[in-house]
Amino acid sequence: MPLHTIALELVPPNIDRGVEHAREEAHKLLKLSTEADIAGRIGHVMIPGMIPEDDDRPIEMKPKLDVGDFWSIIHPELPGVQGLCTQVTSFLNESALRSRLTGLGEAGFDGIVFVGVPRSMKDGEGGGIAPTDALSKFDGLVENRGVILVPTRDGEQGRFEFKCDQGATFGMTQLLYSDAIVGFLSQFSRSSDRRPEILLSFGFVPRLESRVGLIDWLIQDPGNKAVAAEQEFVRALAASEPDIKGRRLLDLYKRVVDGVAELGYPLSLHFEAPYGVSKPAFDTFAAMLDYWSPQA
Repeated sequence: MPLHTIALELVPPNIDRGVEHAREEAHKLLKLSTEADIAGRIGHVMIPGMIPEDDDRPIEMKPKLDVGDFWSIIHPELPGVQGLCTQVTSFLNESALRSRLTGLGEAGFDGIVFVGVPRSMKDGEGGGIAPTDALSKFDGLVENRGVILVPTRDGEQGRFEFKCDQGATFGMTQLLYSDAIVGFLSQFSRSSDRRPEILLSFGFVPRLESRVGLIDWLIQDPGNKAVAAEQEFVRALAASEPDIKGRRLLDLYKRVVDGVAELGYPLSLHFEAPYGVSKPAFDTFAAMLDYWSPQA
């Protein structure tokens, strides 16, 4: 069954910040939801299983709470909210990955997005199980099996088709800073009978992005003109006044949801605040939900 949800991403905090800080993150989510008048509408928390990546990451990666441990702390604080997470598969053998997925299921995660090697490595490296193999190997263990969908990536039509053939039940898009997903799903609907659920990912861009460049780093794809245009849009958003930024993000959201709503895919939303949740981010997400929500 499709999730039909609104998921908010919460990154596990650094270990050195302690359990109480993790609990405070849950309380902050509830407070900001109430202030933005969307209390009770967030159906899932998406917790990314993060691993060290390139040395040029704008914000240093410090040891973080394990996904399961973070969820066990915040879940009791968030009544009615369920869990989703990402799991890197490429560094675990079949036995270790089966044990890991079993533990995540027992912890109460509704769905797991299988993720491969970081972009500094090539597909097939890592010594573990490729996400596409994990989809089929663990179909009886994980009901909602997700994959990452990057509509601007070269060869993504065939890659996504193969992932669906292997057993993916949903695709979670990379952060969307253009309406490229509309053309991607329109073409996919013409060439494939597959209709997996799509979690459309939208991210708030604070002024801090102008100085740090984390979002620019997250969506980079050197040599890809479509991504270069998205990076320019992000830079413009970061430099914009709040009201202009809000209008431009809402306009993008409208173009995306209007463009994909009639294509036959079950739709959910995935909201991100890469620098941490904030009132401006929640106000922006609330404006988006006023226009369209999968819960309507």
